[in-house]
Amino acid sequence: MSRYRDVALFFTLALLWGGSFVAIEVGLDYYPPVLYAAYRFDVAALALISYVLLTEDEPLPRTRGDLAAIGFSGGLSVAANNSLLFIGQQYTTSGIASITYSLVPIATAAVAAVWIGGADLDARGAVGVVLAFLGVGLVAQPDPASLGGGVAVGVGLIAIGVVAVAVGSVGLRTVETSFSSVALTGWAMGFGALAIHALSLGLGESQRLPAAAPRAIVALAFLGLLSSAVAYTIYFTLLDRLGPFEINLVSYVVPIVATVAGALLLAEPVTPFTVAGFVVIVLGFGLLKRQEIADAAAGIRFPG
Repeated sequence: MSRYRDVALFFTLALLWGGSFVAIEVGLDYYPPVLYAAYRFDVAALALISYVLLTEDEPLPRTRGDLAAIGFSGGLSVAANNSLLFIGQQYTTSGIASITYSLVPIATAAVAAVWIGGADLDARGAVGVVLAFLGVGLVAQPDPASLGGGVAVGVGLIAIGVVAVAVGSVGLRTVETSFSSVALTGWAMGFGALAIHALSLGLGESQRLPAAAPRAIVALAFLGLLSSAVAYTIYFTLLDRLGPFEINLVSYVVPIVATVAGALLLAEPVTPFTVAGFVVIVLGFGLLKRQEIADAAAGIRFPG
């Protein structure tokens, strides 16, 4: 029964994170992009920090390692990443944005190899990284005549955000913390929300209260509560049960959810280049993580 529950949680996580890209597209009709990202994490931080304060014995950061972890996660994985994601998604569909975002496990392995000597990146693994970024190039379809705008710019910004996530994730491995992963996520979201608000002001975005339109309320609630507070709680629950390799596979279900939802709900186009780019990224991941895939396959038991 526990295995079925984990499978249900895995696909729930994919649905919530895949739906977040569609919710971003909807909300961008009502907000400047960076302000919208800030509101997402205002809602998420309020919900998650409240949960942590009510349920955990040691909910507050107490050590330098705690503060460093909040800096890595909140400054890079939350603030830098989401600011670039929301700005970039103005130029792309939700499907293209989610496919670009599927680079996160690959970029993290590459950054880890450079920073802390990760063992994943041998010669064939390096080819897998290059292959994955070529896949993103297929998704972006860069046109030399229009590099100043369009999908290529959006994909480029989101890809830089992916690198920010990778650096933040690897940096997090270099510090020791005294509180739980859920507590860290809550405080990182709070710090990240403040940083994004500061960036929104610095960029001169028009500041406004959350929109009252029903579509805007639903999109923000979905982003802040379901795809952030709830989804990250599911993520850390599965991380403890399944390990990092299996949970990283959600990165390759999310784009399918986002692309299908974007096509059905927002009539977003899906081109052959988009599909081909996603396939190439998955192949790059397979080459990079071939040993883990082989180990997982060897552990599968069939009846008889």
